Formats: sequence, C-alpha cells, structure tokens
Amino acid sequence: MELSDANLQALTEYLRKTLDPDPIVRRPAEKYLESVEANANYPLLLLTLLERSQDNVIKVCSSVTFKNYIKRNWRIIEDEPNKICEADRVAIKANIVNLMLSSPEQIQKQLSDAISIIGREDFPQKWPDLLTEMVNRFQSGDFHVINGVLHTAHSLFKRYRHEFKSSELWTEIKLVLDTFAAPLTNLFQATIALCNTHASDVAALKVLFSSLILIAKLFYSLNFQDLPEFFEDNMETWMTNFHNLLTLDNKLLQTDDEEEAGLLELLKSQICDNAALYAQKYDEEFQPYLPRFVTAIWNLLVTTGQEVKYDLLVSNAIQFLASVCERPHYKNLFEDPNTLTSICEKVIVPNMEFRAADEEAFEDNSEEYIRRDLEGSDIDTRRRAACDLVRGLCKYFEGPVTNIFSCYVNSMLQEYAKNPNVNWKHKDAAIYLVTSLASKAQTQKHGITQANELVNLTEFFVNHILPDLKSSNINEFPVLKADGIKYIMIFRNQVPKEQVLVSIPLLITHLQAESTVVHTYAAHALERLFTMRGGSANTTLITVADMLPYVEGLLSNLFKALSLPGSSENEYIMKAIMRSFSLLQEAIIPYIPSVISQLTQKLLAVSKNPSKPHFNHYLFESVCLSVRITCRSNPTAVSSFEEALFLVFTEMLQNDVQEFMPYVFQVMSLLLEMHKDDIPNSYMSLFPHLLQPVLWERTGNIPPLVRLLQAYLERGSNAISSSDKIPGLLGVFQKLIASKANDHQGFYLLNSIIEHLPSGCLEQYKRQIFIVLFQRLQSSKTTKFVKSFLVFLNLYCVKFGAIALQEMVDSIQPKMFGMVVEKIIIPEIQKVSGPIEKKICAVGLTKVLTECPAMMDTDYTKLWTPLLQALIGLFELPEDDTIPDDEHFIDIEDTPGYQTAFSQLAFAGKKEHDPIGEMVNNPKILLAQSLHKLSTACPGRVPSMISLNADALQFLQGYLQMANVTLV
Repeated sequence: MELSDANLQALTEYLRKTLDPDPIVRRPAEKYLESVEANANYPLLLLTLLERSQDNVIKVCSSVTFKNYIKRNWRIIEDEPNKICEADRVAIKANIVNLMLSSPEQIQKQLSDAISIIGREDFPQKWPDLLTEMVNRFQSGDFHVINGVLHTAHSLFKRYRHEFKSSELWTEIKLVLDTFAAPLTNLFQATIALCNTHASDVAALKVLFSSLILIAKLFYSLNFQDLPEFFEDNMETWMTNFHNLLTLDNKLLQTDDEEEAGLLELLKSQICDNAALYAQKYDEEFQPYLPRFVTAIWNLLVTTGQEVKYDLLVSNAIQFLASVCERPHYKNLFEDPNTLTSICEKVIVPNMEFRAADEEAFEDNSEEYIRRDLEGSDIDTRRRAACDLVRGLCKYFEGPVTNIFSCYVNSMLQEYAKNPNVNWKHKDAAIYLVTSLASKAQTQKHGITQANELVNLTEFFVNHILPDLKSSNINEFPVLKADGIKYIMIFRNQVPKEQVLVSIPLLITHLQAESTVVHTYAAHALERLFTMRGGSANTTLITVADMLPYVEGLLSNLFKALSLPGSSENEYIMKAIMRSFSLLQEAIIPYIPSVISQLTQKLLAVSKNPSKPHFNHYLFESVCLSVRITCRSNPTAVSSFEEALFLVFTEMLQNDVQEFMPYVFQVMSLLLEMHKDDIPNSYMSLFPHLLQPVLWERTGNIPPLVRLLQAYLERGSNAISSSDKIPGLLGVFQKLIASKANDHQGFYLLNSIIEHLPSGCLEQYKRQIFIVLFQRLQSSKTTKFVKSFLVFLNLYCVKFGAIALQEMVDSIQPKMFGMVVEKIIIPEIQKVSGPIEKKICAVGLTKVLTECPAMMDTDYTKLWTPLLQALIGLFELPEDDTIPDDEHFIDIEDTPGYQTAFSQLAFAGKKEHDPIGEMVNNPKILLAQSLHKLSTACPGRVPSMISLNADALQFLQGYLQMANVTLV
C-alpha cells in the first residue's frame, strides 16, 4: 500500500464504516481492514491519517485501530511469519513518541498504550533510545507533554510489580533507574514547587496533581523489586514530600461528586500504597519516617467521610496500618489497650458497616457485588481492608482484640433483636466482624483453613445463622440470607458435618430466592460443600447417600434458577450443576432426558453470542458428565446423545462459533470413543470438514482436533483407508510438524496413523513421511521434537519390524540408519519421558538389537553394545530432563479473549492409550528373552559382543534371571 492521498481517502471511508451501527455496512469494512493488515505501510497510513485528518472522529478511530493492530501483530512468534515488515517497525518507532506527545489527550492515551506494547517486546534491546527520548521531554515545561511521558512510563514499568526476579529484569531495571530516577526526582520537586505557586489556580492544580499521581505510581513500580540505591539516598526528599501531600487539604481540589474519587484522594491513596510498600519491604531504612506516616494516616482515617469516593483512600490507608501492625518491631505502636480500642472503634467498626451504596450494588448491580465479595476483587473495599486489619492485629493481640469485638458483636445483635426490620444492618456488621475475627487463614479452594480458637463458630452458626435460613420467607432480609450462606461456605471445614447436612436442604430452597446475590451464593455454597474431602479414602465428605433424598429438588431448583431474571448465564449455578452431576453420578440417570434437553437448549441460546467463558465451560463439562455417567451403565445410549447434540453442533460449526469449536471437538471425541463397532455415517460425512486448513489456523482448535482425528483413526480406520482421506490427514501432519509449538501434536496424529491404518494403504506415503521428519530434524532440532521422534521410530519398529525400519531409513540415504542410531538414539534416548513412551522405546530398541541382521553383520555391529547399554540406561537411570541453553520451549501466549486458548474439559478426558498393551507386560523380561533367542540362533556371538560397564552388566544378569534364561 503506497502512502498516497488515494489510499488515505479509501482508509478514511473504511474506518468511517466500521463505526456504522448497521452490521451489513460495518462487517465488510472490518473484514477489509483485517485483510490489508499484512500490507507494508498500512500502520504508517493509520499514523498519517491520525496526524493529518481534519475529522476528530476519524483521528480517534485510527488511533484505536492502530493500537489494536500493534496489540495483535507486534510480537514476533517463532515459526510464524513476521506480521509487520522491518521498515514499518523502524518507521513506527522513529515517529510514535513525537506523535503521541503532540496529540490531544484522547489520542495520546491510545498511542501511549501502543508504545507500551512495543516497549514490552523491544525495550531495551531493540529500542535503546526510547527512555532518553522520553526523559528529554521533561525539560519542555509543557505538562501535557510531561503527562504523556509519565503515562507511557507507567504503562512500561508497572510490569515490574509482578515479574519474577531474573538477571534480565535486574539489568533492565538498572538501566531504567540510571536514566530515569534522577530526572523523575527533579520533576517531583519541581511539580510540588509549582503546586505551591499555583495554589489558587484550579486548572493548573488539576494538571499538576495528575502528574503527581503518575509520579507516585512510578515510584511504586521502580521500588517494588528491591530498594534502589538512588531512592535510598534520596529518601528524605521523597518521604518528606509524600508526608506533606498526605496532610495537604486544598478545598479547590474537592469534588462535589459522592461516587468518584478526586485527584487529591487518588494521590493520597497511592502515597498510602507507597508507604505500605516501604513498611513491608524496607522497614529498616523506613523506620525513621514510619511514626509520622502512622500519625498522618491515622488522622486521615478518623477525619474521612463515609462517601464512596473515599473508598480507595480509606482501604489503602487501612491496608497500610494492617501491613505495619503485622511486623514484629512495630508491635509497640499498638500495645496500649486504648490504642487498640480506638482502632477498633474508630477505624474497623465504622468501615464494616453496610452502607447505602453497598445496598444499591446488592440490589441493582449484583454481578459486580458478587465479584467483589466472593472472588476477592474487593481488595479496594473498606470492608476487605478492615478485615485484613483485624487479621493483622490478631497476630499479636488476639485475646484483647477478640474481647473488644465480642462486646461489639453482642451489642449489635441486641440492637438487631429489638427491631429486626429497622436494625438488620447491625446483624450484618456483627456477622462480618465474627467472620473477620475467626478467619486466620483462608483459601479459595478450602475456605477457612485456620480459625481463631477464641470464637465458637458452631454456636454462632446454630444461634444466629440457622434461624435466618430456616425462616419460611426466603425473600425477607436478603442481605442477611446472603451473609448466612456465605458463613456456611467460609466455615465449612470448622462446623461439624451434621450442621453442614442440616444446611443443604436450606441452600437448595434458597436457589429459588428472587435476589440474584442470594440464589447465586446458594449455588456457590452447594458447589463448594460438594467438593469437601472427608473420610479415609479421600472421598467427598458429603456422599451420594446423604444427598439421595434431595436429588430431584436439587436438580429442579438449579435449572429453575437459570431462568430467574439476571441469571440466565450465571456461572456459579452452572458450576453447581456440573459439581452435582459429578457427585451424584448414577443417581442422576433418571433425570438425564430432561436435563440433556435443557442443556442443549442452553447451548443453542448461548452460541448466538458467547459472552461468559466460565459459564460456557461448565455447560460443556455438564454435557460431558451426562454422557459419561449414562453411557457407563448403558453404552448404547451414546446414539441418543448424538441425536440430541449433533443438530446443535452442526449449527455451531456452520456459523463458525469460534469460542465453542474446541469444546465441540472434545465432546465429539468423547462420543466417538464410546463406539465399539464401526463409526456411524454422520461422523464420516463430517470428516472432510475437519481437514479444512482454516480450522487448523486457530491455535485453540489444534489439541482437540488432533484428538478427534485420533478417535476417527481408532474407530474408523477401515472407512478412512478405503477412501481418499489419507493425503488430507498427512497434509495436517505436515503442517503441525513444521511448527515448534505444535510438532508434538503432529506426532500424536502420525502415531495414530501408523498404529491404526492398514499397512498396505500407507506403503506409498511412508518414505515421504520419513523425509519430512528428517528435514525438520536438520533444520530445527529441539528436545521436544527429538523425544517425539524417538517414540515414533520405535512405534514404527514395533508395528512393521526392525528390518523394515532399517531398510526404510537406509533407502533415504545409504548408511543413514547407523547415523540415526549413533547420533540420535544412543545419546538422546534417556530424555524420553512417560511410562508408555518408555515402554514403546524399550520394545522397539529390543527389536533393533535382536531382530535386525544388519546390526550383527555390517558396519553397524560396532553400535550394538552402545545401543544395549543405552537401553539398560533407559530402564535404570533417571530421566535426562536437561534442555540446551539456547533452546526455549515455545509457550503459546494467551491472547486477549479466550477464543485462541485451548480450553481443556476435565470431564471429556481421554484414558491414556498403550499401543503395545498386553503384548508386553515387562520390557526387561522381553529383552532377556529376545537376547536368549538371538544367542540360540547364533551360539557364541552374543556373549562375545556384550562389553558393558559393571553396573549395566549386573542389571542385565538380573533381567536374565527374572526371565529364567541364559545366553549361549
């Protein structure tokens, strides 16, 4: 694509059409832009348009399109073509910083994000001057430019907060600090000076405080991994200014909005985070500053209102206190009983109250409420922070804190008892307090794993939780119902089993509650209870026998809950359905006809617009469980499942529902593997479609598609061999073998072809298969490839014989078999892993040693003993799991969205297949017997050839004794 006016004009039109609400106009435009992405100059056209266009909408649209283009294409993936030509990459890096800094804010943000994406891949090696270019702009004095630089730096450096320590990371951070730390500190001081100068100018203050927030965030990122020498030397400057900013109160920066935090709150929140980081990680260096920060943050907490806009600030401030009170040498700051009482009274209790804003979220934004409350994304909530502070204080002051709070809990419950309709929030706070007091350690999987002995959890459950759940009106006091359900869920390992069993029918009833939060919590609690382990045999605590009286009600209410408003794609309910099937097993069979029709209707509905990945995953898992459980007791039922599911699957395949393809292939594999006889025609008519290249372009399809083709080969080898399907299968194998990421999948397919197809129909292709493998071995040998290649060679040998293998390899190039044995098999066989893989190799090598005349009578004879030594090593030595330094396993990056990642269904799992099976039970005995047979055929030869090391000889004698044979 040339950089011409005509192309700019055309691009403008297409971008305009992508904004059209009408899909008939919009989709072709999106498809066109996708089709030209690979063209040279395309990104430069977007940037030119962004610079020159007079239309602001087009400018913004091209900046977003450019950012998304960079996101999709900048990373260079090994074995795949480079999606952006080198000249475009150089031009983009040369112009983008300038362009970003001179663009309006809306566009600046998009370009800044694009720079971070490029920086993640190219900085510092391939983009060494990026930082200097940015730092030089600090001198400009223009805060629009400065904020652009700060925003970009923040996007680039924030990954230091979660990267694992490594020498590359340290080198990069050192480079960043050398270039960036001093200018950042100077900018910090200059900005604070300007804030004082412009203290009464609102517009100026807003810009300056935006800068200070970014500077404070950068401070956090740069200090996260370790305390840099520069910041340690300049701690006085940073901490004094941070402390002053914490105590600053400028009325001009206050917002009228009760919901949204203003700049001052955001800055103070970040400073609390920075102080907490230093208190936790660098407490020795931070000690001189700590007391004044504790005082400032304490004052802040006591004087800040209950409005939502202060939530982040309050939660970060409380988290700071929590991190300080857990450190042994700050214990003295909290020892005074008055201090403890004051913290409990003025900080913890007020921040545990259920506010009007919480009530509003509970009723009107239940999904967000659940996400925050159940999944722990409420890190920024006051309640979560207050809980953490309780836990922190209990570390050293469990007794006093428990006593103080017991009084609060009792008085709150008394208030509630006086007038439940008005005072229900008191009981909510009491339950929350008990929960945070009692929970010392918690995991998502097991709930509370360590509890405070001073709190009687069962007594509280019986007296205060059960009465709410037993109430005949399941829609009264929904917040207390949700609290009660959450209590059972959290303390499921602390209350006795009989109390858990009492709560099960109550939870099943609450699946019908009108409140989305209540019926979701009921589903989640049931799902968690069903996974609890108990008993000596590591079985579930709740047994099928415990559940038999409730099966019908449980299944009926779970499916009804999916039809409640707002819960049609509720992932917690679907997960509870899956877990119920898994627990109940055969007990669900009578309900399967009704269940499977409801599941297929749901599949059809969600396939129109897949938007809830977890829901969809559990839905497919539930389908797999239905199939497995039913067909285990009645294998012929597989055809009725196929009838129910194939219509839906066909529609999904025709409409190319990308998100569901990997699932559909797995369920089809499961169904196909259950057939005992030849496979039905319905499968065979689908077979050619599975070989279409477009399906194999998507990474996520590859593992399930390979498994499905393996199932076809296993069950339908006659139908496949009698038609012209083999070239298509080999085409897929060739594509997969060429890729470092997917070559193992290519071998899975090839091994199934070798194992299941009749030898005759493969004759014309065998040589070409070996040539393809040797070419790949020569062009890019990796450990993963070699391991798979060794298994293939030996499987071929087991299937067609050692002579066939030797003659095939030697037909490609004379004496090549000897090279393969010497250069690949002997040195690498120890790397093979997995019991079945090792067994295949052991049987194959035994055949090469004892059934291949060329190994006895030619130049290859010198390799006989080293090969035997290598085989004994395979039996007796630990696996060699070393990987060369220059070789990295290729990881498939999870790209945004879940369509490309492979979603493995647990309940569609495949039993590991052993192609040798019963033929050979003990490969060591097979080796001994085969050597005995060989030595009988040519007496005297075998013992004279064996010159093993002492250990290997001893092992070999052991095998001969086990097999009760000798060598002659």
